[in-house]
Amino acid sequence: MHYDFKEVERDVQEKWDFTVNVKDVQCYVLEMFPYPSGNIHMGHLRNYTIGDVIARYKRACGLHVFHPIGWDAFGLPAENAALSYNISPQVWTRKNIDNMRSQLKSIGLSYNWDKEFATCDAEYYKYEQEFFLDFLKYGLAYRKESLVNWDPVDQTVLANEQVIDGRGWRSGAIIEKRKLSQWFLKITDFAAELLDDLKSLNQWPEKVKLMQERWIGKSEGVIIDFQIVGINEVLQVFTTSPHTLFGASFIAVSFDHPILKYVNDVQLIQLIDSFDRKDLIDDSSINTVEKFGINSGLVAKHPLLDMDLPIYVANFVLMNYGTGAVFCCPAHDQRDFDFAKKYSLPIRQVIFPEQNVDLEREAYVGSGIMGCSGFLDGMTVDDAKKSMIEKLISLGICKKQVYYRLHDWGISRQRYWGCPIPIIYCKKCGIVPVDKKDLPITLPEDIDFTKSGNPLDNHPTWKYTKCPSCGADAKRETDTFDTFFESSWYFAAFCGIGKGIDKDVCNKLLPVDYYIGGIEHAVLHLLYSRFFCRALTRCGYFDVKEPFSSLITQGMVCHSTYLDKYGNYLFPEDGKKMIQEGKYVTVGRAEKMSKSKKNVVHLDDIIDKYGADSARLFILSDTPPERDIEWLDENIEGVSRYLNKLWKMIVDYDQIEQNFVFNDISNDAVEYRMNVHKILNDITNDLEFYRFNCAVAKFRELSNVISEMIRLSINHHVVSEAIYILIRVVEPFIPHIAEKLWQIVGGQGMLCNQLWPKVDSQLLIKKNVNIVVQVNGKFIKAVSVPNDIDDDTLKSIALEVAQRRIGNSSVKNIYIIPARVINIVITKSS
Repeated sequence: MHYDFKEVERDVQEKWDFTVNVKDVQCYVLEMFPYPSGNIHMGHLRNYTIGDVIARYKRACGLHVFHPIGWDAFGLPAENAALSYNISPQVWTRKNIDNMRSQLKSIGLSYNWDKEFATCDAEYYKYEQEFFLDFLKYGLAYRKESLVNWDPVDQTVLANEQVIDGRGWRSGAIIEKRKLSQWFLKITDFAAELLDDLKSLNQWPEKVKLMQERWIGKSEGVIIDFQIVGINEVLQVFTTSPHTLFGASFIAVSFDHPILKYVNDVQLIQLIDSFDRKDLIDDSSINTVEKFGINSGLVAKHPLLDMDLPIYVANFVLMNYGTGAVFCCPAHDQRDFDFAKKYSLPIRQVIFPEQNVDLEREAYVGSGIMGCSGFLDGMTVDDAKKSMIEKLISLGICKKQVYYRLHDWGISRQRYWGCPIPIIYCKKCGIVPVDKKDLPITLPEDIDFTKSGNPLDNHPTWKYTKCPSCGADAKRETDTFDTFFESSWYFAAFCGIGKGIDKDVCNKLLPVDYYIGGIEHAVLHLLYSRFFCRALTRCGYFDVKEPFSSLITQGMVCHSTYLDKYGNYLFPEDGKKMIQEGKYVTVGRAEKMSKSKKNVVHLDDIIDKYGADSARLFILSDTPPERDIEWLDENIEGVSRYLNKLWKMIVDYDQIEQNFVFNDISNDAVEYRMNVHKILNDITNDLEFYRFNCAVAKFRELSNVISEMIRLSINHHVVSEAIYILIRVVEPFIPHIAEKLWQIVGGQGMLCNQLWPKVDSQLLIKKNVNIVVQVNGKFIKAVSVPNDIDDDTLKSIALEVAQRRIGNSSVKNIYIIPARVINIVITKSS
């Protein structure tokens, strides 16, 4: 019987049914849901296949598994498509969802399709509008004017987490700073909790936890009062390095610091006011934007020395961190050092390491002994820090303070294709929340994307409404939610009735047991989801602190890039064709698959040529899930050959038994059974610890063992058991061929509903062990001996094996490493 993968996959997919009642669920498996961009490529496949292997394995372990799927459907690409192709975002999105749903089903993913939803469904975003209103009620949402990150290409505000190295996370444009009125969520209310609770996430990768820890950025320091010379005013300065106070040579404040109201030089005021906020430096741009400052003319008195410190307005100090003012010790902070060098400010060393340092080139930021620091001289840095704090507190000019790098989450976006913010602005009543009974506030469909600016604000009628409080003419909020708002709670929506939240079901099912996705979401989606759990708990929706119990981050699928002679990217198939035609093509390094670089391998093409099981098996072979994998055509061809061999081996075996009897089998057959159960045990352990590539290697090894047993005509009951075990353990990886082979060998029911095979623990106990015999540490021979052999018998065997090497020499001693080595030490006879 020929292996026709298209027929097999079509036949099997029609029979599968993974419906589950959420009230019966014992295990919740979820992959980060996809954005409906149009097509699934091999880079996406890895994420979904890993989740499917876990879901299928847990079902085989007897658990009721919940494995839902949905669509993260709002977002800017739909607006761009609307402008480019003259198609509405709704139509573009729904068309893409239909196509991608078909692709996901063709892969054989065991989803609960009956729970599917898209975040652009009004019945979905109705509830997040409701959440927002409750966030307002509980003090977790507010509106303020502030400096925001403006993406000049996407024409919208970005959260701090969406700015990478000073550029927009999607457009790559250099981010500008603008002052706008925006809505914020008070994630800082939970900063300490979000940081402390990372310790409880034992099944999260350490790298992800470290990234969140650094992003939350707890800073323990002090606020020091500096008296402004000539003014009855104190400037409060936050520092984490009070021990360097004797090395301070200037103070830097934000361009928005209120102390600047005391600047009385008109030209200076104009210069400060004219500063372009896009040149402000934050952590994302510290290495890319030049440090710049203006001497304000104000001067502060040093609290411990008879000297004054000039106050500079500097672009590296932000009002939304600390107090908006810092004292600067250039000798021991690189940022301060660069600024001091630029403006010829003094550099005073106060920390002295054992070796000399060159303060002409860079700041010294290491440890050492204090010097030039009065009462701190001779102390270590740690001791000096404690002593300085005690001194300043005794003077009444200092207090301990903790700040966090984490800022509140700006959620306002000046885009159309997002969830409308349920707020109305009335000239009489001010900011008026929409009544919950009037939700959802839906988007207009007759939208014009040809005008610049906010599409909703440009709409001729949509924004005009009546105030629900006084009935007067009013306007709707025309910003929409950041699309990360939608993805921050969807895992709970799957637990709900309709698309809301069922408290009892959420409390039972959450946190998600196994969550799979890319590490690039560590400080975006993953942090926001942790915040949402706490915020929704505070508002009474459920009682869950953490959204995901176990987090599995998969590496990227990479592919070589191809460029023509003009530097334009080519699709791999076009690049290869041009090379064959003798045309100039540059083959670049393997990079993450992306549409922009055209180095994608389309899933449909691979399934059509090799089948879904080949695609699934390739994506899980060879490489641990957390590492990147490179796409190579020859590898997928090798996987395809294996599946054909597997099919032929099992289909051609005509002595299959459904009931196994192991009485009176040969020693060789027993040895093979022991090996089969050892491999089964290894595969089980590999799946428990997500070592999918190791499990693949093991079941391919099991295939070879079965092939050898068939060739040697080993007892057909032993071979049949091994075949049944093999078919069951490959099912999570290659479910179509496994399901069909199960039918062929006479398996009862659907394979996907069968329990995982049990390891016979007695077969794991080795009756014999291989012992290496050595003479003076040199290998002689490996011998098989009973596992419970006594030392005297073992020595006798070893002496007999090594007799030729020992000859007439005297045996001085014999050393035994149990179950491994016996070493005979000899001396030559005189």
